Amino acid sequence: MRRGLLKTAALTAAAMLTLTMTQPAHAHGTAHHAVADEALFEITDITRERFVIKLTDPAEIKHARDLVNGETTDRPHVVGRIIKRSAPYNPRWSYHFNPATIDFFDMAIEVCDATIPYVEDHLDETGGAFLPGLVWCPWTSRLVREIR
Repeated sequence: MRRGLLKTAALTAAAMLTLTMTQPAHAHGTAHHAVADEALFEITDITRERFVIKLTDPAEIKHARDLVNGETTDRPHVVGRIIKRSAPYNPRWSYHFNPATIDFFDMAIEVCDATIPYVEDHLDETGGAFLPGLVWCPWTSRLVREIR
């Protein structure tokens, strides 16, 4: 019974994440401003490891710059779907965020939380019970700087 309950909870969480991740990234009421087509930012987490993300949505780029510059503290953590291969801008890790899915959050459900090195160490398990739908939302993530 308990195993079935856990499986149901995991599937429900995955469905909730899928619904959340299918909304446009600019659905937070942030006005679009003229910014570059893409921008790179470095994030860290509780482990102090560094991870590079690429943002392509103008509203998300503006929000990230506002976070880095201290102009806002709203939605400070990063969420998105991961791709299980390295990216040229993030070569240290065997995975990266799909730029089209990146968003920011204040709070999220536990099923998508993991540290940067934990995801690397368990990459072969992602997409199942670990990080269902490949959605990753490191709760302790924070932007450190923009890479120019």
